[in-house]
Amino acid sequence: MTQPSLFTSGDDRGLDAVLVYSDGGARGNPGPAAIGAVVLDPTTDPPRRLAVVSERIGVATNNVAEYRALIAGLEAAAPFHARRICVRADSMLVVQQLLGAWKVKQEHLRPLFERARVLLAGYDEVELQHVPRGENLDADALVNAALDAM
Repeated sequence: MTQPSLFTSGDDRGLDAVLVYSDGGARGNPGPAAIGAVVLDPTTDPPRRLAVVSERIGVATNNVAEYRALIAGLEAAAPFHARRICVRADSMLVVQQLLGAWKVKQEHLRPLFERARVLLAGYDEVELQHVPRGENLDADALVNAALDAM
């Protein structure tokens, strides 16, 4: 994947683009799980936070938490009516499955995969990129904050 190009403010639909960082985690697999997502306006320097998600989701596997975090980030981005969306996630599984490079072999992930695909279909342009955890610190901190707030 290429890095996103410089974004400019959009037309009357809303923003030209939004940037979503998402992360999910479980303490144990399965175990107590939480999600975190940050929606950013990439036209500002630094990017301005538009929405934040940080919540516990009960007991889940790490992969379920990763998908639910992405879905929550996409739902939080929807009200901004952007034409383009750039997603950054540290789950290689989620990114590669959504890119079509890997099959969804676990049937319990299929409804989450399908929901994410539906949400992404609302954009004219979609960029999905796997990033190392070190480049996903805000979303990771939101997951840990939700898990620590027991």
